[in-house]
Amino acid sequence: MPDYIMLTTLTESGAETVKRNPERILEVDKELEAMGVRVLHQWAVLGAYDFVNVVEAEDDIAVARASLELGARGTIRIQTMPAISVQELVAGLGD
Repeated sequence: MPDYIMLTTLTESGAETVKRNPERILEVDKELEAMGVRVLHQWAVLGAYDFVNVVEAEDDIAVARASLELGARGTIRIQTMPAISVQELVAGLGD
């Protein structure tokens, strides 16, 4: 399955939710799973984004659907991009 990078920023409402209930972060991971997006790695980061996730999904539509569903709640803003491993890139360029 393809991998994707999700860069997430909390809105003011989202930050308040996480402050009140930090476990909510893990609940969202379960919601993503139910939408067909599996969280492979997740980090809380400092800087322009609050979280960096590496996820896998069946295709671009599946991850776009999940990103739109979560983003529509108003608690986060998500930037999602497909990720190609260096090994895949090298193999593809060698053809």
